[in-house]
Amino acid sequence: MQKRLVLDQQQIDIILKRFCHQLIENHDTFENTVLLGLQPRGPIVLDKLVKLLEEISGIKVPSGYLDATFHRDDFRRRDFPLKANETKINFLIEGKKVILVDDVLYKGRSVRAAMDAMIAFGRPAKVELMVLVDRKFTRDYPIMPDYCGLKVNTLESQYVMVEWADNGYEKDAIWITEKA
Repeated sequence: MQKRLVLDQQQIDIILKRFCHQLIENHDTFENTVLLGLQPRGPIVLDKLVKLLEEISGIKVPSGYLDATFHRDDFRRRDFPLKANETKINFLIEGKKVILVDDVLYKGRSVRAAMDAMIAFGRPAKVELMVLVDRKFTRDYPIMPDYCGLKVNTLESQYVMVEWADNGYEKDAIWITEKA
């Protein structure tokens, strides 16, 4: 399998720090802002972001994990049942600014499902999207990120593979590979 490195550990760290500064600039004290990591891979990005935000600004931003499995439009169309991940939100989002955090934006289906799933926790005042990688020409829904680390042009035959040291890889890296 041929792999092409698109972001290495250092570049990912720079992007995460840039995201933190953009968030501080746009949300100041985070008085009315919460961050939600989209399961299954968004929480890894979210945890790194929350830690960095606290180091940079001294503010502990309310955050949680959101699973949208049962809100997906393809939930009952698969040959095998999808397994749900943990939703971990111990606050209401009613009237708050919500920033959805994920690793890769592909078709937009997960984000659409997450917006449906969010409603169980209240109606947000505003929703923003933050992704490390935007596969910009593959969208099924008109969804665009407000915060984007890198935009890539990919073919349907390609896959964006995200490796995290937290998951046992040597170091954090993002690759483009051919689908198996």
